[in-house]
Amino acid sequence: MGIKQDMELRKRQKVVKKIKKVVIKIGTNVLTSPGHYLDTSLMEHLGQQICQLMDEGKKVVIVTSGAIGAGMQILGWKKRPKKMEKLQAAASVGQSRLMRFYERIFREEGYNVGQVLLTRDIFESKQRRKNALSTLETLLTHKIIPVINENDAVAFEEIRFGDNDILSAMVVELIDADALILLTDVDGLYDADPKNNGKVKLISEVTGISEKLLSIAKSGSPSRLGSGGMVSKLTAMKKVLSMGCVGFIANGRRPWVIRDIFSGKKIGTIFLPGEKL
Repeated sequence: MGIKQDMELRKRQKVVKKIKKVVIKIGTNVLTSPGHYLDTSLMEHLGQQICQLMDEGKKVVIVTSGAIGAGMQILGWKKRPKKMEKLQAAASVGQSRLMRFYERIFREEGYNVGQVLLTRDIFESKQRRKNALSTLETLLTHKIIPVINENDAVAFEEIRFGDNDILSAMVVELIDADALILLTDVDGLYDADPKNNGKVKLISEVTGISEKLLSIAKSGSPSRLGSGGMVSKLTAMKKVLSMGCVGFIANGRRPWVIRDIFSGKKIGTIFLPGEKL
């Protein structure tokens, strides 16, 4: 290992050592296979790593996508619907299946989960925000893993988050977490869209979010089944960095991705608060 690599490793190790409370957002394209089926073996693998964090005394909140994808699987729909009522129907059907998988996976590791469905108006109401925080803090105090999703089945356009990247950043702020990890189907932030350009480089570290980075993200494509893309991820990271927290974007389908992040390994992109480059 070269001197530069050793310094980067030590820097990451120093950062992750301070993380005691973390929000982990698992994207739709991580949870589902190309055939729209829930990838239960991958969910089990991620669950095992999250339980390792719990065993170490860390507090973990999951923000999950995948309800609509799971519902599409059950209903036999091949393409993501465009009409709100069909999206809500798919979410209603899929959310229960999604939670059954989470419940089984974590119960086998000795932990319970608690479902928390949120809409944007909860964060805009002082009392409802306080109630949501109280619920999450109670779950965490009792070592129960909150599994959060947007309440797609009832949310209408005016109170939707739009995607769970933004929701996860708002949860970081709500519970005063130390870090946000966004697990997606790419290895991190690149200097160009990897789906349209074969000669791209992974950006391993970002300090602050510049307009240049946002313009790179805007040239990319939205996700296959989810509603977000790299723009929403950078928007979420910008919010997290403004709170003095750290963030990561990494490939959730990479073996042991969560464990490696907390080992300080150079994977994905780490986002650090500070002045823009």
